[in-house]
Amino acid sequence: MSVCSQLKQYSRAHERLADLFSLLAVLLLFGTIFAAVQYYGLIGNWIAEDMVLHLPLVVAAIVVDVFLIFAFLNIGSSRFSENGQEEPCFGTFKGRRTGVGSPFTAFSNWVKHMEHVNRKHR
Repeated sequence: MSVCSQLKQYSRAHERLADLFSLLAVLLLFGTIFAAVQYYGLIGNWIAEDMVLHLPLVVAAIVVDVFLIFAFLNIGSSRFSENGQEEPCFGTFKGRRTGVGSPFTAFSNWVKHMEHVNRKHR
């Protein structure tokens, strides 16, 4: 059993804990944004004191923060399928280029759409 399957099973069994982790992810995101805006001057001055040492620390803190946000969101996600089938852990989003083929096809589809919209509004 993969780690993803174990996390899904645990979050389904403990829904309140899953909700707590989702809330923590949102609080961490907005708390990080608030701290960055509120203490922008102090952080900038601190980085300017010793850029070689302090800048990698700030970048590492940002990477850890983003990792924790995604980890909390993954732990907090407990989706249930309607017909009881197990959803795969990966492959839930096929991507925006699925079925398009080439950029020319996407452009020509967009042109056809715009022509249809223009005909509709005449």
